[in-house]
This record gives sequence, C-alpha cells and structure tokens, in this order.
Amino acid sequence: MTEGNILKSIILYSIPLIFGNLMQQLYNTFDSFIVGQFVDENALAAVGVSGSISFFLVAFYLGASSGAGILISQFYGAKKYDELQRVTHNMLGIGILLGVAITIIGMIFCPVFLGWIGTPEEVMGDAIVYLRIFFGGMLFQVIYNMLAAVLNAVGNSMSSLLYLVISSVLNIILDALLICVFHMGVEGAAIATVVSQGVCCILILRRLMNADPVYRVSLEKIELNGHYCKKIVAVGFPAAVQNAVISFSSLLIQAGVNSYGPKAVAGFTAYMKVDGFDILPILSFSLAATTFVGQNLGAGETKRAAKGALVIVVLNVIYTAMMSIVMLTFDEQIISIFNTEPTVVHYGVMCIWALAPYYVLLGLIHSLAGCIRGTGNTVGPMVIILFSLCIYRVVWMWTVRPMFSDMNGVLLTYPTSFAVGAILMGGYTLYLIRKKSFSIKKKA
Repeated sequence: MTEGNILKSIILYSIPLIFGNLMQQLYNTFDSFIVGQFVDENALAAVGVSGSISFFLVAFYLGASSGAGILISQFYGAKKYDELQRVTHNMLGIGILLGVAITIIGMIFCPVFLGWIGTPEEVMGDAIVYLRIFFGGMLFQVIYNMLAAVLNAVGNSMSSLLYLVISSVLNIILDALLICVFHMGVEGAAIATVVSQGVCCILILRRLMNADPVYRVSLEKIELNGHYCKKIVAVGFPAAVQNAVISFSSLLIQAGVNSYGPKAVAGFTAYMKVDGFDILPILSFSLAATTFVGQNLGAGETKRAAKGALVIVVLNVIYTAMMSIVMLTFDEQIISIFNTEPTVVHYGVMCIWALAPYYVLLGLIHSLAGCIRGTGNTVGPMVIILFSLCIYRVVWMWTVRPMFSDMNGVLLTYPTSFAVGAILMGGYTLYLIRKKSFSIKKKA
C-alpha cells in the first residue's frame, strides 16, 4: 500500500475484498432463491425479516472490528509490530465476549424483536426458527470477521477471500441438499449458513495461527488489557454505534414494509438480496480507503494517501453508476429469480426504481468516510452518517411517510437520505482539506 502504482495497489487490494463480499452475498442470496422458489413467499419473507433483526444485533461488533482494523493498519504502516500484536489479541478477547452476548440475547429475545417490528403472523414461526439457529452459530461469524479485519488491515485480502469462497460454495451445496432434498425449509437455510460460517472461521483461524510472526495469532495471547481495549474502543466505538443506530433505522423501515403484508415483505426481501451486490462493493472500497490512507499516513506518505483517496472515490462512483444501469434495465427479471408471484414482483420492481438510481450518492458517502477514518478521525463520519442514514430516516418515517398511501412513502426514505449524506460528507471533507486536517491522529 505504501509504494508502487497507486491504482494498481488499490485494485489488487480491493478486488479480493469485493469478490469476497460478493461471494458472501451470493450464498445469502441463494438462501432466498431456494426458499422463494422451493418453499413459498411466506418463507422468503421470514428470511427477510430475520435479516433485519440479525443485522441489528451484529452491527455493533462489525464496527468494533473495523476500529481495530484501523489501528492495525496504522501500526503495520509504522512498523510498530508489538503494538499490532497487542491490539489483535485484545480485539479477539472483545470479540469472544460480544459473540457470546449476542448469541444469548438473540436466541432468547428474537420473538420479542420480531413482534416489535410488526412481523406478519404468517411468517412469525419460520422467522423465529431461522433466527434461533442463526444466533446459535454467532460466535463463528464474530471470530471470522475479527480475523478477516487483521488480514485486510495488513493488506492480505486474498486469504480471507479464499475462505469466503469455500464457505459460500459449501453453503450453496447445503442449501440445495437440506431444502430441496430433505425439505427442511427455513430451518435448512439457517443450518447451512451456520455450518458454512463455522468452516470459514476454523480455516481463517488456522491460517493466522501459522502466519507471519508480525500478525500471527496465538490463542494463549488473547487478553482483555485495559489500555489496549480502550484504544480499540476509542477508534471502533463510533463505527460500532454508527452501525447499530443505522440498523435501528433499518428496523423501522422493515416495520413499515411489514405493514403492507407478506407479499410486500417478500418483494422487499428479494430486492434487498440483490441490493447487497451494490452495497458490499461500496463498503469494500470504503475499507480499502481506510487501509490505504491509514498505512500511508502511518508511513508519513501524506501526498500518496491523498492521491489514493481520490482514486477510490472515482472507482466507487463508476461502479455504482454501472450497477444502477444494470438493475434498472433488468428489473422484472431480477426480482423473478426469487419468486414469480405477480404481486411479489411488483413490490420488488418498485424497490429497484426507488433506490437503484441513487447509489452513486451512497458510494460517495462511504468512500469519503473511509478516507477520513484512515486518518484516525472516526467521529466526524459517524456523526454525518448517523444523522443522514438514521436520524433523518427516523424523522421521515414518523412525519412524511404517513402522507403516502402506498409503500413509496417507505422507500423514498432511502434516496433522500443518500442526498443529505452526500452533501454533508462532501462538505465535511472540503472543510478538513482546507483546515489541513488530513493527517494521522496522534493518539492512534
């Protein structure tokens, strides 16, 4: 990251991340495809509402791992390997605690959470079954994401990609076997996900236990040291809170969709599975920005960090524009992959036209946020994203949405919040440039 051609470095780092995320989204999408085609639209809706609940509970640890990744990338760039080791093993200690806590909370309270968002009675039973199995394997998911954050932070995104590919293929095979052959419905989809995540976790743990000594993981070194835990929390907490609060606003939107019945939920679910193919590459470029800027500032390469940031913003905008064109051109065909019931397809197409044209704005938001986080400034992006992608949406759902008679009142929450976020993040970036604030935070 700190030498050679900037565009080449970014692309070589980003492609495995993007492909890995797409593979992860592929097996999530395959779950919905199998359930929607071989069970029914109620089962498809159950997987959808389960996803909104699960993201709400896992969002916090994803933010914590991203915070630790920022520290690791900076220490790696500065060649402070002892500090890198301590952060890595304290991050794992925090991850294990969070994983156990999320498992217990999710398995016990999932019926309560589903009731809060007005889950239709027709899908409640399947959603509870899916969530309890999913949360039973939560520790696998937490540990994998923590370890992947280590590999990504030191620039080795190819290894985590390999394990995701293996996990995705296994998940697809198990989906087909458990749902199509043994007719296990949403229970089979959940078991397939947990087993594949378990295999992925074991493989990446084995890889890091035999890695370069600079970032090697040793189980006996896992700890909860107050000093290093505070460092991780200081950088990761803003992103963790951001993720958790944004997921809360997503719950409100899911509740709004739920009020239109199971077919609307099924159509929305079908769209959101495709939506991941837009969102995850956007987030991959954002992580690339954080790592690139963090490593180069850690190495004192300020101009290189700025050039790389610009390259990533341009790449993200180009990608989102291309995906929007594809989705708008093949709208009905895309939704029909999951379910061919006309009402379900109608709602899915409605979602595409309400959201897809505006993902360029979302790409701009996350690219700039990733660049700013790479400097160690995680609070500024957190505040802007919380306001635009959460508080604004909550206010919209409570005030503007009731003025609409159809689901467009819910869906328009997305593009308007994208516009607000892009304006604020762009303005904040210009402010930092003028103040010459794009330098590494001393405390990091």
